[in-house]
Amino acid sequence: MTSFDDDTLPLQPPVRLPDKATLAAAVRAAPLADELKPADDDTEALATWAEHCRSRLAEDEGLLLELVRLFLSREPLRGEASGTLTGLGLVRRAEPYTLSWLGLWVARQIIAETTGQEIPVMGSLAEADAAALLHGLRSYPESERAEELAEWREGRDDQAAVAELASVLAAVSPLSRAVGVELLSTSFGGEGRQALDRLLEEPKLGAVIATRTGREERQAAPDEIAWVLVDMAAALLEFGGETGEVLESIAMGMAAEEQAGTIAILAFGDHPWTGRVLRVFIEHHSDERVVAAARKALRRLRGLADVRG
Repeated sequence: MTSFDDDTLPLQPPVRLPDKATLAAAVRAAPLADELKPADDDTEALATWAEHCRSRLAEDEGLLLELVRLFLSREPLRGEASGTLTGLGLVRRAEPYTLSWLGLWVARQIIAETTGQEIPVMGSLAEADAAALLHGLRSYPESERAEELAEWREGRDDQAAVAELASVLAAVSPLSRAVGVELLSTSFGGEGRQALDRLLEEPKLGAVIATRTGREERQAAPDEIAWVLVDMAAALLEFGGETGEVLESIAMGMAAEEQAGTIAILAFGDHPWTGRVLRVFIEHHSDERVVAAARKALRRLRGLADVRG
């Protein structure tokens, strides 16, 4: 089956899917379901149908790409849908046509298998721990994020929820961290902001929080600047943003010579995403002085990694 590069696929917003029983009923109602005689058990019926869809799509790259394009666009399309996609129950028959629940469900699985990107399902994070919640919310638009967060907060004491979110900020990915800082700053009132205040003196994490929330009284120490710069750029990179946005997040309007000087210090920040950020500069920056500085910083980073063991 065709593979897709997750580095070039921006994080996808969540999908809304019905429960397992409704999806299994849709499988049994699909025009081509008589070939398979799906089992009475819903889980088995869905697994059998998913494998059947994978096999049919693997035989025809055009069908696979049509399904993925429909999923990524999230828009109704005019024209004639493939008879096979209709027969598999993956698109609704009315024109303009859209993916059915089964189509969304199958396309989500295929994208996860080929890119590693797990596209969240609305309502699926209610029982997640704080780290999984922040990871899942990375691609949520604002309204869907508020809806998912409200479900997560049900049955949780606000103080406990704030403490749980604050406790994972240092360990999660850069974009998850940015989401967590935003939620604590805007969605939990004074309690959330106080939790961030208490973290301001934490090395590295405190500097990132101060930068993201505009706490000018907490300036980054010299040995934190590189970490903060990489963390901000990495959050954009993680989302799948344009490379120009990643470059500008560190360049900040500086001339190439100044950028080269800033790039040179990144290797000393000990951020786990430093190598990926430097490779963006090496592969995409237009000025050779900056590219050379990024190459040198990457070599230094590898050398420091060897020393640190």
